[in-house]
Parts: sequence; structure tokens; C-alpha cells
Amino acid sequence: MEKQGSEFGTKGATGITRIVRAFFYSLDGIGSAFRHEAAFRQESILAMLLVPLSFLLPVDASMRVLMIVSVLGVMIVELLNSAVEAVVDYISMEKHPLAKRAKDMGSAAVLMSLLSCGAVWATALYPLLFG
Repeated sequence: MEKQGSEFGTKGATGITRIVRAFFYSLDGIGSAFRHEAAFRQESILAMLLVPLSFLLPVDASMRVLMIVSVLGVMIVELLNSAVEAVVDYISMEKHPLAKRAKDMGSAAVLMSLLSCGAVWATALYPLLFG
């Protein structure tokens, strides 16, 4: 069995070399999610609209930070959900109750992050629209 991480050249790397390699592997992960995950592409488009919009709205800095973090949180949870799904599918495409549970829980996490994001944005927009 090959050493974990040796395929990626991360074992034995230290200091700035490890940080630089990790950064580029992270960019690879974002690129892979964008290429292979429709939901991540949709959430990326949403982020490209909502993050700039948060700077145009007359909200205080703490609310703006919450608005941005909630949008990025959705993307983070989507990345983790996609990773879980990829590993489950890699292990076996066979239907199994534990595989379904893992995928359903990942999906539920995405849903909860979307609902949280919606609640933050509704809280920010309500006084602007109705106050």
C-alpha cells in the first residue's frame, strides 16, 4: 500500500513548501468542484452576485460580514458534501443503507447552510425593504 499523501507530494514537505503545495491542491479542489458539481457552479454564481451586493447595501460592517460568511459557508458545506459523495461512490456504486445515510446527511448539511444563509440575508434585507 502506498503511503498516504505520496501521490500528491505532501509527505515530507515542511514549511513554506508544504503551504504552497497545499494552496495549489486546494485550488485544484475548487476547480474540480466547479467542473464536476453543478450545485457548486450554481452556488458560485450566487456568491458572485451576493458578495458584491452586500457592499452596495446600507448595512453595518458586522451584518455585511455575516452576509458574506453565510454565502461562503454554503460553498464550504457543498465542497464537503461533494467530497463525501465522491468517496462513497469511489468505494462502491452499489446501493447500501450507510452510503445513502452519508449522502443524505451531506445533502441535509447543504440544505441547512442554505437556510441559514437565507435567514441572514432576510434579516439584513427586511429593514431595508419594510422598515
